[in-house]
Amino acid sequence: MILIQGANVLTGDDFEIADVLVLGEEIAQVGVIEPRQGMRLVEGKGMFLGPGLVDLHVHFREPGEEHKEDIDTGSRSAAAGGFTAVVTMPNTSPATDTPERAARVAAAGRSTGLVDVIPASAITMGRAGEQLVDFHEMYDAGVRIFTDDGDSVADAALLEKALATTASMPGAVVAQHAEDRTLAAGGHVHAGDVSAALGVAGLTRDAEIEVVRRDIDIARGTEGRLHVQHVSTAEGVVLIAEAKREGLAITAEVTPHHLALTDASVAAGDTNFKMYPPLRTDRDREALTQALEEGVIDIVATDHAPHAPAEKSVSLAQAPRGVIGLETAVPVALAALGGNLETLFDRMSRSPARIASMADHGGVVAPGARANLVMIDPDHVWHARSWLSKSANSPFSGERLVGRAMLTLHNGNVTWETKT
Repeated sequence: MILIQGANVLTGDDFEIADVLVLGEEIAQVGVIEPRQGMRLVEGKGMFLGPGLVDLHVHFREPGEEHKEDIDTGSRSAAAGGFTAVVTMPNTSPATDTPERAARVAAAGRSTGLVDVIPASAITMGRAGEQLVDFHEMYDAGVRIFTDDGDSVADAALLEKALATTASMPGAVVAQHAEDRTLAAGGHVHAGDVSAALGVAGLTRDAEIEVVRRDIDIARGTEGRLHVQHVSTAEGVVLIAEAKREGLAITAEVTPHHLALTDASVAAGDTNFKMYPPLRTDRDREALTQALEEGVIDIVATDHAPHAPAEKSVSLAQAPRGVIGLETAVPVALAALGGNLETLFDRMSRSPARIASMADHGGVVAPGARANLVMIDPDHVWHARSWLSKSANSPFSGERLVGRAMLTLHNGNVTWETKT
């Protein structure tokens, strides 16, 4: 038994000061609770307790690139960040494109037991953009999110068929990597003054805008659900807002680093600021933040993308794109949202759980609910100097951060506790 005492508890749309008793895998009681022998007491005064965070976009690199990350270390990193469920991207080696491969990922997550590890499926076999996966088989295997992340599906007819096929599957989502490969070819950072000063090829905003525009047009002719991954441009936000006003079934995500940083951050050539899509301008960052606050962008997803130190210890042009983000997501997102914890829990727990149809995550803190919980101290000051991830390619390394997950419970078990 775990008794969390006197926390600000998200029991509905607002917080109320209460005690929370966890018994086994469930929340047993919420209210004023007298401590009893055998209870483990956790001080919650000044803390904010809500449903565990959910990340719909992580790369755990297993199978194929376990030297960067594996499901065990990725799960530890997620738990430390306050997450109780993650969706792993299928751009592994081999790609997650069969029920058997999806089952192996899920089983490895259960073996570690720190977070729910839910595999996404590729849209096309081998992510080659030529032949669709068997959506019905993957759906029956528990998959709800389909994406060729790392690449967009270039063939419009294939994407249309994917959206039309999944439309008949309750909760199924087609998630598109919003970048045109031909328009992005050879680029390394956002195309602008910084890329020119660095003398490297730039990635234009059109590479994102054209894919988002095309995909919305395709989705309009189907009843499928479209999810736009890692939006980075102000123009992309406008297109998504227009599609939502039209009533289309569209959702979108933004990463913490795109809320916090701009291409000015990469001016020194540090490869830990090279990511996919690239950091854009301050105008883009402001548009993304406003869209997240207003709900035009539905969720924050980290796009946690580990790379080994040797892979990032090269020139900017040679380095792979991608950064880790699970352990710093709370302070970075909280700062972008002006400290608004109600919005943070909605965009990082409730909404992603709803999009991915996760019944045991993202709910209110109430008796009978599964005890997937996180307790956040919005005032905790810390420095990001070490990681649970195998990799350390964070743009926030060494930074002073404010706000942290202090306690994470997955199915009633403590999976992370910040030592103070």
